[in-house]
Amino acid sequence: MKIAIIIVRVLLGAMYLFASVSYFLKLMPEAPQMSADQTTFMAGVMISGYLMPLIKITELVGGILLIFGRTAPLAAILVFPVTLNIFLYHAFLGPKDLPMVSVMLLFNLFLFYAYRHKYLPIVSK
Repeated sequence: MKIAIIIVRVLLGAMYLFASVSYFLKLMPEAPQMSADQTTFMAGVMISGYLMPLIKITELVGGILLIFGRTAPLAAILVFPVTLNIFLYHAFLGPKDLPMVSVMLLFNLFLFYAYRHKYLPIVSK
């Protein structure tokens, strides 16, 4: 179980690290063709001016924290809203990448399960 936790933690951290670094360094190619709903959603996110950089900074910090094992329980909580939003975006607006995004969500949920003993003091009396 310990090796599985390390593998999942590092893979999820690497995914978030790659996504955020490539955004800030402009390494990603042009976005693929999007549907009208996807375009509307992305236009709203981009027009806000702050939301996309905030998401990418959260991904960067979460990815770094996941790679360092000591802070992984905190990172799992930090990146879960981003993971859930990415999953729901693909589930409702663009199911093309849904299998990969489902794996990300499962990785995050697995980390919640693996670190449940760290979260119990938060919710217990």
